[in-house]
Amino acid sequence: MSVPHSSAALPAFRGRIGGDARSGHPAVPHRYRLHLALSCPDGLRLAVAHSLLGLDDILPVAVLPALPDADDGGYLALRPLFEAASHHYRGPASAPALSDDWSGRIVSTDPRGILTDLARRFDRYGADLQPCDAGTAVETVEELCEWSIGAPAQHAGRADADPASRAAALDRLLGGLGVVEHRLAAREYLLGDGLTVADLRLWVTLVQLDTVHRWHLDAAAVDRIADHPRLWAYARRLAGHPAFGRHLDLDGIARRHHADCRGREGAGAAMPIVAWAEYARGRVRQAR
Repeated sequence: MSVPHSSAALPAFRGRIGGDARSGHPAVPHRYRLHLALSCPDGLRLAVAHSLLGLDDILPVAVLPALPDADDGGYLALRPLFEAASHHYRGPASAPALSDDWSGRIVSTDPRGILTDLARRFDRYGADLQPCDAGTAVETVEELCEWSIGAPAQHAGRADADPASRAAALDRLLGGLGVVEHRLAAREYLLGDGLTVADLRLWVTLVQLDTVHRWHLDAAAVDRIADHPRLWAYARRLAGHPAFGRHLDLDGIARRHHADCRGREGAGAAMPIVAWAEYARGRVRQAR
């Protein structure tokens, strides 16, 4: 199945962590800092990766408020770092972001590039989240999550869309979930025996599906979405992992959603598919 390429704007800063001093941003412990809002899907994904890689002691995280506090949609606390990186910078001081504590400047606002560099340059636990031979497979999962789960889930809940287009979007969503359900029949994780960035992408997509998009779907649609037992068992199992569930900010996700959303609430909002609150903020420590 072909999928369209994303039309999202390129990140404002796309610096990369290199392997040595000649890169300009060498992989030096205690030099860099992550700025994340856990209510943001990219922020949540990076927070999970940061924990899996064991970076608490060498690359700190600054957790930002759930909602941006600047009029342009950025964060006031990050403004000096952005202006130091680009004279007369006029865009929003957005997150997630990676900054350089030595220079006081932003290095990158590209979530994919940041995640790749954390996984390849600062892997203290040998997690191997970004295997060098898995690039194409990871890209396929990224596209599946965006175009066959996230986008159709959003469209299927749009009150201003005609019934036929909403039904088509739901069918596409169910097809995407079905692909993953089939994939998980023969393996514990998406790409083999261990966690990779593909699993992080899928898990955060499922969190968004159940905590955000479900609010605008009818009960029958949610029942069909929930009828993928391997998929949701996988979501629960990862939520029970110490590196995943403790980063869930359900209140922040809800506030971010309701601040931006103008749609009507559907009957599917009554009950979540996964009891995420059981796993949030470290209340469940052991994987199930």
